[in-house]
Amino acid sequence: MELSELNKAVLKHRKEMVSFARDLIRIPSFSMKEGALVERIRKEMVRVGFDRIKIDAMGNIIGFIGRGRKKLMMDAHIDTVGVGDRTAWKIDPFGGVVRNGTIYGRGATDQKLSIVSMVYAGRLIKELRLQGDFTYMAVGSVMEEDCDGLPLLHIINKEKIRPDFVVITEPTNLSVYRGHRGRMEMKVVTKGRSCHASAPERGDNAVVKMSAIIQQITELDKRLKKDRFLGKGTVAVTSVECKTPSLNAVPDECTIYLDRRLTAGETLASSVREIKRLPAVKKTGARVSVLHYDATAWTGLKVGQEKYFPTWVLPEDHKLVRAGVKAGSLALGRKPVVDKWVFSTNGVATAGRLGIPTIGFGPSNEIYAHTVKENMPVSDLLKAAVFYAAITQYL
Repeated sequence: MELSELNKAVLKHRKEMVSFARDLIRIPSFSMKEGALVERIRKEMVRVGFDRIKIDAMGNIIGFIGRGRKKLMMDAHIDTVGVGDRTAWKIDPFGGVVRNGTIYGRGATDQKLSIVSMVYAGRLIKELRLQGDFTYMAVGSVMEEDCDGLPLLHIINKEKIRPDFVVITEPTNLSVYRGHRGRMEMKVVTKGRSCHASAPERGDNAVVKMSAIIQQITELDKRLKKDRFLGKGTVAVTSVECKTPSLNAVPDECTIYLDRRLTAGETLASSVREIKRLPAVKKTGARVSVLHYDATAWTGLKVGQEKYFPTWVLPEDHKLVRAGVKAGSLALGRKPVVDKWVFSTNGVATAGRLGIPTIGFGPSNEIYAHTVKENMPVSDLLKAAVFYAAITQYL
């Protein structure tokens, strides 16, 4: 069979794919509340003929086709952020609205609709008898918006399902992505001594102490390392809190939270060290620490990890990147762009922590992620399905 037949075969399923996608939009799936959506995905996997389906202890859903030696994992996180100001939406975020060949709603771009392409790629593999010495795994992962990487670490480390290759299906505008900057979350705490605000000289203002630290962190950002492919590391103060007995008292504690984006060569240890070495941090005796994530999955399982998400890059000449370029060329009718994400993905687990070769290829454009304009072109879903089925033939 010619692989070009995939482009014709997927068109037969356009109506079913759109119907499935609309259903997914209509089911809210905020982090830790994905159960109803998992069940809808399970029903579709059964209907299209997946060989096995597993819902793990954390609530991730994994559909399997084949039992071959090479294991390829496709991942779409199926949780979403909230909707924010509902009045800012021109279209109902849960309406499953389709206009001019585009589906709108929360999660359309980021990124639960990618599971539609993954499921129907499985159908194409079976219909066109593309099975070989590989196992195709379609993962709908949970809680990624809250803690990227955590669901795949659970699948691989706890459920003992380890792939040889991973394709992250976050939006890439149908480009092949081979890495992104890492990230981590830190906090800095200054302590002071409270007193009545009518005589501030009697106390030690923790907020004033912190102001010098904030200024030095802003200056530090300008000096951070830059990588030719991944870009520059960054650090930003994202929240400020203080503890004070009243609005008429000097605060005795101040906390700031930092978002640190990590380029090539930057690590948790080096980033913490940079903050601790700031003159104002030393002078005030401020405490610097890395945040920890703790939560309960929709299944009731308690999960957590340190909020450090390592940088990763796969070489452009790697076998998986070359396979992605071939699959992309088939799906698009042209050679795909090879690039990187600006944001972070579950690749921080597979590639960043575990060293498993990982690339990205996803429908829609990341510029719409987390916005009131989230959308998914139906044509993107079809092309992504062709890519996901075809890449199995190039590994």
